Amino acid sequence: MSQYHTPVLLEESVALLGIVPGGTYVDLTFGGGGHSRRILQELGPEGRLYAFDQDSDTRDNRPDDSRFHYVESNFRFLRGALRLRGVGQVDGILADLGVSSHHFDAVERGFSFRGEAPLDMRMNRRARRTAADLVNTLPSEELTRILGDWGEVETPWKAANCIVRARQAAPILTTAQLVEAVAPCTPRRDESKFLTKLFQALRIEVNGEMEALRMALEQSLRVLRPGGRLSVISYHSLEDRLVKNFLRSGNFAGAVEKDFFGRASLPFELLTRKAVVPSGEEIARNPRSRSARLRGGVKL
Repeated sequence: MSQYHTPVLLEESVALLGIVPGGTYVDLTFGGGGHSRRILQELGPEGRLYAFDQDSDTRDNRPDDSRFHYVESNFRFLRGALRLRGVGQVDGILADLGVSSHHFDAVERGFSFRGEAPLDMRMNRRARRTAADLVNTLPSEELTRILGDWGEVETPWKAANCIVRARQAAPILTTAQLVEAVAPCTPRRDESKFLTKLFQALRIEVNGEMEALRMALEQSLRVLRPGGRLSVISYHSLEDRLVKNFLRSGNFAGAVEKDFFGRASLPFELLTRKAVVPSGEEIARNPRSRSARLRGGVKL
């Protein structure tokens, strides 16, 4: 587990679930299994845990526990996958969003701009479209949108134009070739930050991450029973904004709906007025936790 991924905000995120020993819980992002194992420690003999992950690499991390049920699926199919297993409502849902350490460390998966590997970035390797497909086929306008929306890259059209010019000479098939393609528009002082945003944007688009998150959050309201809890760790402003707005209002714009009498219709009681962030000690132990933000709420 520790070699695959070090769980972030482990105690804090599980504590927000307020686990009932005989309850039913969901880990939307199984990964290395750190959060799942911590939840199992709190569950009694009658408790159940359903853990989702679309990456087949995570199978080896499954605990040998009769209370644990592994669901090899994208969490966008949360409600349907649970109903197939006879589960209508649950007591708590936890999600640790983003990319696991395993994905960055497994260079051959193409998530990192360090080293050279096929330009892949698929979390589900059964999926058809890779990052190479995007950079070699999409028009400049679409690449500009992706880099701007998902990576918040400054002057995304410059990077898009660099990619289009480079692929006219030869297909961009590896991570190193992509880094070389955007070299003319890469800031010298902020090279790492720029490439991080570039790779993040392509990864989000390849995996449909923002759409999947919206779908899972919307389904959480139907899956959680009244009093059930939602605990979500995000790693960049796009995710955190969606989670914050949804917990506050039940929609992604953050607009609180009111009834005829002007009374607010709230889906959750917030457990976190401000996002919980890792301690200095955790960041020192696990630098990749630095950008983590934890939010949670109780379904009303």
